[in-house]
Amino acid sequence: MALQCGIVGLPNVGKSTLFNCLSNAKAQSANFPFCTIEPNVGVITVPDERLNKLVDMCQPRSVVPATVEIVDIAGLVKGASKGEGLGNKFLANIRETDAIIHVLRCFDNDNITHVDGSVDPVRDKEIIDYELQLKDLETIEGRIARTLKQAQTGGDKVAKMQYEVLRRFKDALDQGKPARSVTLDTPDEQKFARELFLLTDKPVLYVCNVDDSSAVNGNRYVDAVREAIAGENAQMLIVAAQTEADIAELDTYEERQEFLNEIGLEESGVSRLIRAAYALLNLQTFFTAGADEVRAWTFLRGAKAPQCAGVIHTDFEKGFIRAEVIKYDDYINLGGEQGVKEAGKLGVEGKEYVVQDGDIMHFRFNV
Repeated sequence: MALQCGIVGLPNVGKSTLFNCLSNAKAQSANFPFCTIEPNVGVITVPDERLNKLVDMCQPRSVVPATVEIVDIAGLVKGASKGEGLGNKFLANIRETDAIIHVLRCFDNDNITHVDGSVDPVRDKEIIDYELQLKDLETIEGRIARTLKQAQTGGDKVAKMQYEVLRRFKDALDQGKPARSVTLDTPDEQKFARELFLLTDKPVLYVCNVDDSSAVNGNRYVDAVREAIAGENAQMLIVAAQTEADIAELDTYEERQEFLNEIGLEESGVSRLIRAAYALLNLQTFFTAGADEVRAWTFLRGAKAPQCAGVIHTDFEKGFIRAEVIKYDDYINLGGEQGVKEAGKLGVEGKEYVVQDGDIMHFRFNV
């Protein structure tokens, strides 16, 4: 399931430094605008202690963790919606992602140039918001004219629904609010909204890039961002990207943990960010476990058993008969599959079963 998060922000806010921490792909990182010309894509492993425990129990011949794709996109400047800077390329690349990681500079450093001359993360956020909102307005206004005519002349119920959704999006955007601030009530409205591919309708995680002294509690810049996004239905995370880069250079896990302890963190910001990105995409994990392989499989929250079977192979979904389900805690506490069976804890589920995060699954099928 190749779902992508795009890392965005103004030039020189730490996007590429953060990307380099996240991925083995090394983007150029330098103190000048547009050092990332083409989008860099990295496939990163989702940290999951549950997988580690299953591996310890099963001692499998192979291990496959869950992953998510991260795309580092060229920095955006004022006027991007009209093609300024690398605007058209930026907007095309961000449109292809499923969610946005918006990096904001929340640190002072006279040696790193800010494209607008001073540090103000709320202003920086508003610049990108404005450009994305302008592009979405352009999309909405083009659709409104056509849809209104259909709704008025043909009495088309679908067109009327679509016009109502478009009008609500336009009202929000005209007020400087993102499209994701609009609440859609029905599955048909939600489906139509997805088909619009609005930039400001994508889920957003704001990453406040701070210096190491602010990595635990943040600073006044972080407080300002927190206040600015209060009503926006978005998430926020504090990360010291340069510190994370230093940690990534250390050779052993013990050295990295010692470094984290010294600055007051229990785990790296990168690990927290990867998990947050995974959740931002509305993803969860089920497992298959045995002597041959322990594997984490990614699925969309709310998926039913046949859909999850199809994640493994389309034949599993087509010929789905039933799913044998073990709850993760039962698997660990009862010593594996045999112990679960002896305790009568093995669940047998049909087509309507909604798979839960952490379920250990075995699918029965016939094609």
